[in-house]
Amino acid sequence: MASGDPRAAELERRLAETHERYLRAVAETENVRRRAQEEVARAQKFGIEAFAESLLPVKDSLELALTAEAPDLENMKEGVGATLRLLASAFEKNRLVEIDPRGQKFDPNLHQAISTVPASGTQPPVAPGHVAHVLQKGYLIADRVLRPALVTVVQD
Repeated sequence: MASGDPRAAELERRLAETHERYLRAVAETENVRRRAQEEVARAQKFGIEAFAESLLPVKDSLELALTAEAPDLENMKEGVGATLRLLASAFEKNRLVEIDPRGQKFDPNLHQAISTVPASGTQPPVAPGHVAHVLQKGYLIADRVLRPALVTVVQD
């Protein structure tokens, strides 16, 4: 095409315009990616910060218990109960949920069976395929298994 051709000039103008839009789109995509990475890093940092902050009262309570002069058993039990409530509150605030499946149907997604027991050996009676005993509670964090519950299951 000749350089004086109006079609060539129009094509060159459209090509330059398209190239400019392409460069802007690439830059915008890179900015979105970078902002998303920064947001994820911020969420991770502040997520653990909130959890740590919710555990500080638990630590304070335990330290206070260690400084008590000759505590009696009743005071110790009361203090441990209060500390456990603080810990339960911290777990709740951070969506850390206890799995205590006693009597529930065995679920391999939430429970880890370490043994089976005969149906006749459970008091009160537990149905076959259900959890007879919980040896260690499990935990979910935001609907994801952090630790499965360790259980014994009634034989089928």
